[in-house]
Amino acid sequence: MRRLDRHCPDLPLFDVAHTRRIEAAALAPLPAHALMQRAGAAVARLALALAPHARLIRIVAGTGNNGGDGIDAAIHLQHAGKAVEVILLGEPQADDARDALARAHDAGVPVHAAATSALGAQDLAIDALLGIGASRAAEGKLREAIAALNALPCPVLAIDLPSGLAADTGQPLGEAARATQTLSLLTLKPGLFTAAGRDHAGTVWFDDLGIDTTREQPEAWLGGAAIAAAPARRHAQHKGSFGDVAVVGGAPGMGGAALLAGRAALAAGAGRVFVEMLDAQAPALDPARPELMLRPGWSRHVDPATLAHSTVVCGCGGGDSVRTALPALLSNVARLVLDADALNAIAADESLRRQLRARAARAQATVITPHPLEAARLLACSNPAIQADRLAAARRLADEFACVAVLKGSGSIVAAPGRVPCINASGDASLATAGTGDVLAGWLGGHWAQRDEADALERTWHAARHATWWHGAAAEAAARPVLRAAELIEQMALR
Repeated sequence: MRRLDRHCPDLPLFDVAHTRRIEAAALAPLPAHALMQRAGAAVARLALALAPHARLIRIVAGTGNNGGDGIDAAIHLQHAGKAVEVILLGEPQADDARDALARAHDAGVPVHAAATSALGAQDLAIDALLGIGASRAAEGKLREAIAALNALPCPVLAIDLPSGLAADTGQPLGEAARATQTLSLLTLKPGLFTAAGRDHAGTVWFDDLGIDTTREQPEAWLGGAAIAAAPARRHAQHKGSFGDVAVVGGAPGMGGAALLAGRAALAAGAGRVFVEMLDAQAPALDPARPELMLRPGWSRHVDPATLAHSTVVCGCGGGDSVRTALPALLSNVARLVLDADALNAIAADESLRRQLRARAARAQATVITPHPLEAARLLACSNPAIQADRLAAARRLADEFACVAVLKGSGSIVAAPGRVPCINASGDASLATAGTGDVLAGWLGGHWAQRDEADALERTWHAARHATWWHGAAAEAAARPVLRAAELIEQMALR
């Protein structure tokens, strides 16, 4: 069993259909009821570790195998000397769950149709209602049971998945449990880590129940710290060894966005950073970071050969003005990060969309970094449609525009054509402040300019994954409820 956090290695994520196939294959060689008994033992171990001083542990069990896991856990907890009660919503419908209930009766575990005592803050409730079985909004007694769990004053441990949360997408299906901790069993599910999943799951734990799934093709990866290392810097290298980055943005009233992106590119280690402010009245110097070279009209005046070897971050605070800079950048730049207003301009202009799609055929690499509303504009759909299935939306973005897509939000997703997408494991709500997206785009460009993988797609993929993980990890390490964008840059620079 392991606790999952930003430092976890890359781990496979499986959707419900694949999880059921893995479960069926795992059951075949095992004695009857063995897998459920492993699950119950795992739940009991975690419950004892989380609430060693609980006066009472309540298991709220449904009629399926998730309920059976909870009932089996109750047997182990009672054997460990804990006071337990099982609230059973109905007669078990699965053989394994019926066996668990029979053994619970034999062990003298109290089983009731409703709670018989109140829980205090030191106690523990275990959500064993639905697991991956949720397919529609809960109704009747099931909905009431979920609401009662959410009203408890004590921690809630969910088995496999908070009841009412869609395992594949992280979307609540009506009333969904809000767990303090979740123990995912056999496989990890994508919905625990994106959309509303992290708010509902709390801290996620994983136990594979002794089943090897490494030969299976996952639906996605949970991306941890394994990708975070930046290229080593050798003693004899100089600033020219680490690439040039240009930031194009900063229309009137939005100059701060371009400066934040430029500062982040510098902090990431780019050798030189130019900033083309689209505001003709912008200052010629960033007093806080005089290392930045502010170059009005850079994209119009630089020769095509330089563009063909450049890493450019375009769109941060670009406003409507960025539209005129995009055709040359899309046509000529070797490595292009498109963010914010650059994406809005492309979404509204079919000629720019065609230019973006054509870049891959010329071996020009692109990373787009939309938040959900920008993604909705690019895909001509609604923001709720993006959030309803973030993995599918990220894949569509990558395939539609033949690029690496970073769909930002809770559980940011990195996707690329022909690759299994990655849900980022780092980050928290302290990033929900103005300018943090500009920092991500700038850091991505600064890091990308330095990478040296021979394969262009590998280089792009690793740069996007590194920047996304590092961005979130720095926010978590800062341990503040709110993190200003300029402070985020300094935190990211603390390697």
